[in-house]
Amino acid sequence: MRITFCCADSKPEPWLEGLRAALPQADVSLWQAGAPQADYGVVWSPPQQFFDEQPGLKAVFNTGAGVDALLKLRVAAHTQIVRLDDAGMSVQMAEYVCHAVIRHFREFGAYEADTRAGQWSFRKPRSRADFPVGVLGLGVLGERVARSLAQFDFPVHGWSQSARQIAGVRCWHGTDQRDDFLRQCKVLVCLLPLTPQTENLLSQRTLGLLRPGGYLINVARGAHVVDADLLALLDSGHLAGATLDVFRQEPLPAAHAFWKHPKITVTPHTSARTLRDESIAQIARKITAVHSGQSVAGTVDRDRGY
Repeated sequence: MRITFCCADSKPEPWLEGLRAALPQADVSLWQAGAPQADYGVVWSPPQQFFDEQPGLKAVFNTGAGVDALLKLRVAAHTQIVRLDDAGMSVQMAEYVCHAVIRHFREFGAYEADTRAGQWSFRKPRSRADFPVGVLGLGVLGERVARSLAQFDFPVHGWSQSARQIAGVRCWHGTDQRDDFLRQCKVLVCLLPLTPQTENLLSQRTLGLLRPGGYLINVARGAHVVDADLLALLDSGHLAGATLDVFRQEPLPAAHAFWKHPKITVTPHTSARTLRDESIAQIARKITAVHSGQSVAGTVDRDRGY
């Protein structure tokens, strides 16, 4: 079994060593132009040349949950595409989102500003009943986030393309129910995969359906949000604020309005980082399963885009 590794922005040696330890029967090497044909690829943001030179790949294993960039490349129809389905990311995502929701709900940002100014302030406590939270996208990460939010007694709504049932969460599904779902929400958490159908989904129209004083948390992909529409809704007061971890261009350009907007909290795509050891273990298990003819979780449906 030959495995080739091609991951942008990752130091290759720890990955290569980990994969060799987990799959001692395999020949694991770093991909370079002109490399021999491999059976499997472990990839993140590979160039088109990688697939052009590796037409015989049986499967490629993405080292993250999002496969939107991979699906823009020409990949042989027989090459199975498999994404990570958790590998330690769901608990990180739940931490991040719960922190963002609670920070907004408890007005900790305003308290921090007051204490920096030397002011001892008081704000009237808010009611959780007035802050229903909606999770847009109920995959592995979205379900974990929705369940975690429910533990803090927020009313939690969840939307997915197909019907789901999650204890403590009112679930909505399908395009026909999406607007009604949005109208229920004071806080909206975006955890959708990026597809042609979801690109630019968070626009003046859809974000305008949130309850007045709504709040957006985007931890999916920057291209879900129409930047100018978000800024307009913040400036009009319809939205009270936003926490953004992902952007159309990353790193976020220095001149972008998001950096200095008083109602926006920016973080550098850090809501759920790939944990190398957990990811290697999961990928190794999946390679072993695929090599023996078994189906695996996280197999991408190219028509759906996730």
